Amino acid sequence: MMLAAFPARLAYGMVSLDIFFKVKDDTHSITIAGLAAGASGIVGSLSTGMRAAVIDRLGLKIPLRVFVPAYAVALASLDLCHGARLLIIFSALLGLTAPPINLSVRPMWRTAVPEEQYRTAIAIDTASMNLGVVLGPALATTLALSGHPASGLLTTAILILIGGIALSSLKFTKQWRPEQREAGGQTLFRTAGFRLLLAEGVLIGYGTGNFQIGIPAISSLHNEPRFAGLAFGTTAALSILGSLVAGSLGRQIAPVAGFRAIYAFWFLSTVPMAFVNPGWAFLLVLALFGFIGGAEQVFYLEQLEVIRPQGSAAAAIGWIWTVEGSFAAIGQSTGGFFSQHFSPHFCFAITGATFALGFVLIMVGQRWLKPFDRERATD
Repeated sequence: MMLAAFPARLAYGMVSLDIFFKVKDDTHSITIAGLAAGASGIVGSLSTGMRAAVIDRLGLKIPLRVFVPAYAVALASLDLCHGARLLIIFSALLGLTAPPINLSVRPMWRTAVPEEQYRTAIAIDTASMNLGVVLGPALATTLALSGHPASGLLTTAILILIGGIALSSLKFTKQWRPEQREAGGQTLFRTAGFRLLLAEGVLIGYGTGNFQIGIPAISSLHNEPRFAGLAFGTTAALSILGSLVAGSLGRQIAPVAGFRAIYAFWFLSTVPMAFVNPGWAFLLVLALFGFIGGAEQVFYLEQLEVIRPQGSAAAAIGWIWTVEGSFAAIGQSTGGFFSQHFSPHFCFAITGATFALGFVLIMVGQRWLKPFDRERATD
């Protein structure tokens, strides 16, 4: 599954910078480039929950076979567009057609591996996803700054086709069936722990969006555009190591307790971002941020798995990604304005503040999360 999905995950790692560099080169405006990237992100995120709900009802084949070719066509169409208004419109259309690659892979791990191997499987899968985030920005930056800048979006279209077709052709994908909902069981949105994670997703999403646009903005303003790819690559590379380390930890570390402990260090790693400029010091800060964030992802996903009710394997992560992605897109849109009219460091300060508030929210809401650790311990 990981090998089949990887080309599409690489494409996902490229698309945000593809849009940013395409729009910036065409309009010569960081603000408009941020708006275009934000438009793609927010439309894609708002529809993620609905795509996840379709997967929980219909399975994986139909969503993949509809959205994969549509996304490839949208990428090629965006490459032909010019003018701020048209670029923003087609960027939004790109988000609307985003195929549910990661949404398709995540639910299958529960039935693909034994329970005692689930954390390791999630860790390796997270590492695979983050590897796409490592290589994607570097490849997108290289293509955008080459003699053929249009090749970025076209390469992304080819990769999404290869990954989507490969994943939908797997025997396990064809055989996977959605979970049956428990009669009279609690619904997803009535689960207090899930609502807490949605609220936390608002804060983390907005802070992450500012971070994502602050990196290319500070790189451009310091006349070091290639630093953006290096920065994102460093962050994602260390997140791979962090997720693998988390996956090797013993099962005696419960998912909720592990998530809470790592969260504090994750917030602290964002603080220095507001005080450094492109260079080795910034890369060290991003390396720490990526390492802790990779470990946090593993415990977060395992925590979500024990919190969600039966029958919501795709919907649970889908609605979380809807909230986080939507507010990340808002953060990208406002981050472009903040970067151009104030400073990219203002974006990084917002990232630190929202992560701090997210940690406080998780600590205050522990009474809705701790019971799941106790239930897990008695399984």
